[in-house]
Amino acid sequence: MVVDLSLFKNILPSEVYDVVEITYNHNRWRRFETINLIASENVMSPLAEMLYVTDMMHRYAEGKPKKRYYQGLRYVDEIELMLMKAMGELFNVEYVEPRAISGTIANATVFKVLGGYGDKALIAPVQAGAHVSHTKFGVLGALGIEHIELPYDPEEMNIDVDKALKMIEEVKPKFVVLGGSVYLFPHPVKEIAEAAHNVDAKVVYDAAHVLGLIAGKKWRNPLKHGADIVTASTHKTFPGPQGGVILTNIKEIYKAVAKVVFPVFVSNHHLHRLPATLVTTYEMKYFGERYAEQVIKNAQAFAEALASEGFKVLGEHKGYTRSHQVVLDVADLGGGASVAQRLEDANIVVNKNLLPKDPPTAIKNPSGIRIGVQEMTRWGMKEQDFQELASLMRELIIDKHDSVEIRRKVVEFRKRFMKIHYAFEVNYDNIKVSEKLPLLW
Repeated sequence: MVVDLSLFKNILPSEVYDVVEITYNHNRWRRFETINLIASENVMSPLAEMLYVTDMMHRYAEGKPKKRYYQGLRYVDEIELMLMKAMGELFNVEYVEPRAISGTIANATVFKVLGGYGDKALIAPVQAGAHVSHTKFGVLGALGIEHIELPYDPEEMNIDVDKALKMIEEVKPKFVVLGGSVYLFPHPVKEIAEAAHNVDAKVVYDAAHVLGLIAGKKWRNPLKHGADIVTASTHKTFPGPQGGVILTNIKEIYKAVAKVVFPVFVSNHHLHRLPATLVTTYEMKYFGERYAEQVIKNAQAFAEALASEGFKVLGEHKGYTRSHQVVLDVADLGGGASVAQRLEDANIVVNKNLLPKDPPTAIKNPSGIRIGVQEMTRWGMKEQDFQELASLMRELIIDKHDSVEIRRKVVEFRKRFMKIHYAFEVNYDNIKVSEKLPLLW
């Protein structure tokens, strides 16, 4: 997208123009010149973006639809009720709470409902994907709930089921948390849920990273396997605006959640995200299965290609991955911080990440790199394109070619992927320029 910034420079004070220029430079660089492999990010469709930048961003809505504490919300109520219905149908769930403004706020709400100060919660081990909000360093600690980590099986790269079942029986926690931020293979929901329910504990599944894969029926729906409640964010494999959602089939839990999300953790719930989330929900209804299938194909092809190029890819004995993620051990290549920076210098964006072998003190330069293919799949990349990208990464990191040289190749490579796929196509040619302006940013 080319914008003549001189139009702004001639009419704005210099410091205001600087804001415009920096924002434009970010947008051009991240959206059109880089290969984004951050596993927790995605892009909305043009239609969802258009509905995101609306008057709703200025408005306030405390309470639930039709039971608000503010006036002027007749259309907001309509959208919110439609969103709850559409998400309920997509995920085959009875109750949807869309007012959490992030996945962490969704977790905070559920944890407060299910536990209290001094209670115990079992969480997935950090090596198997626990998010910081699950831990004593995040929401659990803030609520005074004791964080106890489930045992880890390094061979399976997952929860050690047999040991976990014994721990649940011994500890008798208030709830168990599965799901998370770094995991390649599904957690054993059915086995854990059966043991948890035997001691009157609930199972919370944090589906922030895999919500789009669940929508596309390529990842197990945890509610069908015994989870009592699902929390998620709406902007990772589910390619909507940033926000959170809570799903459950248990009426009592839903009622309690509704009373905690507002007024405890949320006042106004950022109304402009609701129509964009609703459109994304419909996109997942119509295109989600093809999208999720391609995401997983791309992740597996990318992992295989990176391994063949000489990278140490975790999970080879299990087929590398069944999610959107690929994890590399780059300890012998300078460590995660160094490799991530060299990749960014070449316009390939990833994040450094602790690996199971790393001590917590290695957080500044861990052994790992976490990669996600979901956004570039949305931009139209297929298996052969990820194979080509793996070759560029090998040239840069293993062969140590100059980052400027590789960046030129990456920018040219990126030009082949300029259209959002798995979304409704809208022809904007007949829309006036002034009406297109929100889409430029």
